[in-house]
Amino acid sequence: MKNDQKKLTEISELGEFGLIDQITKDVKTKHKNTLKGVGDDAAVIDYGNTCSVVTTDLLIEGIHFNLIYTPLKHLGYKAVVVNLSDIYAMNAIPKQITVSIAISKKFAVEHIEEIYEGIKLACEVYNIDLVGGDTSSSLTGLTISVTAIGEANKEDIVYRSTAQNTDIICVTGNLGGAYMGLQLLEREKEIFTANPGTQPKLEGYDYILQRQLKPEARKDMVELLKELKITPTAMIDISDGLSSELLHICKNSNVGCKIFQDKIPIDLNTEKMAKEFKMEPLIAALNGGEDYELLFTLNGNDFDKIKDHALIHPIGHITGQKNGAVLISEAGQAIPLQAQGWNPLKKEKK
Repeated sequence: MKNDQKKLTEISELGEFGLIDQITKDVKTKHKNTLKGVGDDAAVIDYGNTCSVVTTDLLIEGIHFNLIYTPLKHLGYKAVVVNLSDIYAMNAIPKQITVSIAISKKFAVEHIEEIYEGIKLACEVYNIDLVGGDTSSSLTGLTISVTAIGEANKEDIVYRSTAQNTDIICVTGNLGGAYMGLQLLEREKEIFTANPGTQPKLEGYDYILQRQLKPEARKDMVELLKELKITPTAMIDISDGLSSELLHICKNSNVGCKIFQDKIPIDLNTEKMAKEFKMEPLIAALNGGEDYELLFTLNGNDFDKIKDHALIHPIGHITGQKNGAVLISEAGQAIPLQAQGWNPLKKEKK
């Protein structure tokens, strides 16, 4: 008997972003006030005087966090912050959030209250309102979904798709710390699993642990850019690693880029931890993710406004598309950038 059954494609063959491209390729917006749908850090909806900016994210136990080393209050805080980061990446100001949570029977009321303590603390710190959500049971653990709603004037919104040739590429803060914090936590978890009586050795690593467990969104940088009268030409937050985010900007803007290894900001604590793991710190900065810093491009005319700022680092410039996306090593070698950041749906190499 002839088998006419169509061969199915494994999701892992496409990976997260390939899957998103596949399922949204035929999506068309029907309303004129939908200025931006899928394909950026957030959707943009025009309401006349101002625009609403909307984003949503899932945090799933066993995929995005491990409760062996993640305090519940920190988890609630982080669940909010990762969404606010997307709003700031659009050059908008977050105003409200909704929170939906699915919980299994292993959690008590007090555990959920701890999570919401973190959520409410983030609302206080970032001046946003918790306006709704949903709760449900789960068979597999804990899932948190946060939707953030922001606001901006139409002319102030910044997309991934508007970088121009010769623009300066900048990042805020420093990179790689969150990834090295995760490596430390995973190492101590393995030691504890093998020897349950041992105490984790976390002293002296406060900075990278905070970068992983309780990150902050760069509200301060968005406010600073407004004070300096700078509107970036393109912007994205660094959640999946510098390489991946740069390639998003290049793809969406139809440009190339050139960045320089010696310009990429890496904290001394990150370098110290990387050396303990016999790892090149640059790899953590390029591919680690979860730093929630801002990556943006700006017109060369604005360079003098930021060149001496301690928390804004020019790392390269936008080039023509045919030049590709490259890193210039300290030895002067041009290395093509690859999207090797964390991708939960990517097919693993054997």
